[in-house]
Amino acid sequence: MPLNPQARDFLARYRPDDGGGLDTLDLAAIREARAADPMAAHRGPLTRIASVRDESAEGVPIRIYRADRGDGPLPVLVSFHGGGWVFGGVRRDDATGRDLALRTGAVVVSAGYRLAPEHPFPAAADDAWTVVRDVFARPAFYQCDGSVAVIGVSAGGNLAAVAAWQARDAGLTLVHQALVTPVLDLAMDSPSYAEFGRGFGLDAAEMAWFARQYAPGADPADPRLSPLRLPSVAGLPPATLVTAEYDVLRDEAERYGERLAAAGVPAEVVRYDGAVHGFPSFPGLFDQAVEARELVARRLREAFGREDAP
Repeated sequence: MPLNPQARDFLARYRPDDGGGLDTLDLAAIREARAADPMAAHRGPLTRIASVRDESAEGVPIRIYRADRGDGPLPVLVSFHGGGWVFGGVRRDDATGRDLALRTGAVVVSAGYRLAPEHPFPAAADDAWTVVRDVFARPAFYQCDGSVAVIGVSAGGNLAAVAAWQARDAGLTLVHQALVTPVLDLAMDSPSYAEFGRGFGLDAAEMAWFARQYAPGADPADPRLSPLRLPSVAGLPPATLVTAEYDVLRDEAERYGERLAAAGVPAEVVRYDGAVHGFPSFPGLFDQAVEARELVARRLREAFGREDAP
């Protein structure tokens, strides 16, 4: 399908970096870029909810959201922000955390994992697993009813997928994994990389730059980097995968869904035609963002057994 008109407008207004400009950034410039968020107005409103508090999970900063005004146990959703393992954080993702708490009825735990290049691989993956493990270890602290799921966008989708297989291997049961335009294979050699590698929001050169910051010299086949390369996906939690038609990451996510289904894991892959990478993060720009958010929230509510939640 042709580009969605909103995606076309987005690309005209926010020209993507071709990777060359990123290569000129030193650490000071990266830190300065982290402090700015030109897309803040499009991430959605900072909706007032019952409780937002900053805590720590074994030293990893977390922000905990609860929309329900009660104090009884609820499902817990651990959320990992995007930003190529280099940018982003719980503060930038604040509107998303509030929105997820409202839509799912769960306690949302937003993970402030360490960022590259100061903290290269596997720091972010280690922090993601630390937060998930801590929810299982301290359910009363999180007001958890025993149901735990993970969600992540882009690089955060990578961390969610990695945490999901680590939980499986540790004997901890996640009820769902929601992977939104996720990074699942650092080989970066799929047909969608060739087709949409330049001019569609997330360029192939930009993705390669992020990989160099996060995992310099690492083996891209390591499943902590590329969950698509897991020897076995059997026994992983049910999954919802959101992909965008015009996204370099599209094929690896859809292939992951195919592998899950072939292994007997319930997996739903929903491609948004005409969309570009990361569109669900910007409900102020894309009507499809609202559609995707509600789809994911509905699947999570079903996994939590809370279909009647708001």
